[in-house]
Amino acid sequence: MPDVPSALREYANTFGAALPGFLPRGNYPVEQAMRYSMEAGGKRIRPALVLAFCELFGGQPDQALPFAVAIEMVHSYSLIHDDLPCMDDDDFRRGRPSCHKQFGEATALLAGDALLTEAFTCIASSEAARILSHAAGIHGMIAGQQLDLAYENTSITRAQLEDMNRKKTGALLIAACLLGCLAAGADEPQTTAAAAYADSLGLLFQLTDDLLDADKEPGKATWVSVLGLGGAQAEARLLAQKARDAIAPCAGPGHFLYDLPEWLILRNS
Repeated sequence: MPDVPSALREYANTFGAALPGFLPRGNYPVEQAMRYSMEAGGKRIRPALVLAFCELFGGQPDQALPFAVAIEMVHSYSLIHDDLPCMDDDDFRRGRPSCHKQFGEATALLAGDALLTEAFTCIASSEAARILSHAAGIHGMIAGQQLDLAYENTSITRAQLEDMNRKKTGALLIAACLLGCLAAGADEPQTTAAAAYADSLGLLFQLTDDLLDADKEPGKATWVSVLGLGGAQAEARLLAQKARDAIAPCAGPGHFLYDLPEWLILRNS
C-alpha cells in the first residue's frame, strides 16, 4: 500500500502554509483561542480531501485552499464545543489542554462561534456556502451531535447509528469531497462518485474511531456497542471496499483517495 501518511503530511503542509493568511492576527483572547485551536495540528483529513478531489479533477491547490480552511474551521469549532463541560467534558485535545482549559469556558465558546462565522468569510461561492452550511447545521453535524447526546446509555438500532454517524461525522467529510469537486469544476458523474465515496468513508471514519475508543466511552452509542467487536471489524472491511469501488473509476490503486480507506482501518490513533 502506498504511503498514505506521507500524502497526508504533504496536504497538511500545503494547508499549514496557507492557514495563517486566513486567521485573525490580533491579541484579543478570542483571537488567541482561535489560533490555538486551528494550529493544534491533527491529521487534517478534511482539508486533505478537499485538496485531493480538487487535484483529481484537474484543479489547482489555490482554488481549493479557501474551502479547505473553511471546513477545518468548522471542524475545529465543533471540537472546541465538544470538549466543553456541558458536552463531553474533555480537558485535553491532541496532547495539550483543551481550548476551554487554556482560555476559559466563555472565551472557548466564543472562539468556536467565531470560527464557524469566519468559515463563511473564506468562501465566496454561494454553492460552497450551501454545501458547508448544510453539512454543519441542523441537517448535518449539529443534528448528529444532538443524537449522540440523546443516545447515551440507551440501546439503538443499526439504522439509528448510521443516521447519527452520517450527520455527526460523515456530513463534513462529504462536504470536504464536494467542495474539492466544486473548486475543480467537476462534472456531475465525478461529483456523484465523490459523494458515494465520501458516504462510505464517513461511516468508516467513525467506525474506526469507535474501534480505537472501544474501552474508553462507556454508555456511548457506537458501532462496537451495536454490532460487537467482530461485527464492527467486519463492517469496516465492507465499508472500505464500498468506498474503493465508488472512487475506482476516477482513482485506482496507488492513488491517495483509493488507499485512504485501508489506511483508516490500519491506523492506531
